[in-house]
Amino acid sequence: MQLTAPATRRTGIRDTDGMAVASFILGLLGLLVLNVFLGPIAIVLASVALWRGTQRRGRALLGLGLGVADLLVLAVLVQADSTISWSF
Repeated sequence: MQLTAPATRRTGIRDTDGMAVASFILGLLGLLVLNVFLGPIAIVLASVALWRGTQRRGRALLGLGLGVADLLVLAVLVQADSTISWSF
């Protein structure tokens, strides 16, 4: 039983492509600010875009990698100064 229509329309494909690009941008921004929020959002957006079959697979994979990197940077910084905030 399928609850939603498949993303065969052009708008569905554009939505998944937009998710892939958004995950890349949020993952990149997460390296600089708010990595505790932007990292997980980038991971979720990239995963959904890949699951729906985006045409921008490379950007989605980069967004996924950057989201994971955001969380790794957060973990390293928490270990270094025992807080979840950091500044330049």
